[in-house]
Amino acid sequence: MKFEDLKKRLDRNRPMTTITIRIPEDVVEDLKRVAPLLGFSGYQPLIRAYIGQGLRADLERLDGDTVSALVASLKRRGVSDEVIHEALSEVVQK
Repeated sequence: MKFEDLKKRLDRNRPMTTITIRIPEDVVEDLKRVAPLLGFSGYQPLIRAYIGQGLRADLERLDGDTVSALVASLKRRGVSDEVIHEALSEVVQK
């Protein structure tokens, strides 16, 4: 993934779109139960996180991009999006 694309993905204010997806009721109930335990405000942010994780993993696998792998590794280690964004901005400006 290119630096510019990565910077866009870290922007919390990027445009969103509404979709409709059919999910079994028991899965939604499990998501609602698990979301607060994982620190999410609701089940929809948890679903977005799950989708993002899967998408990043697939993009990393398909692109072979070391920057994406580094960002994912930093996130797994608890580094905030803000710190990662600042570091990427510093690298891009050089």
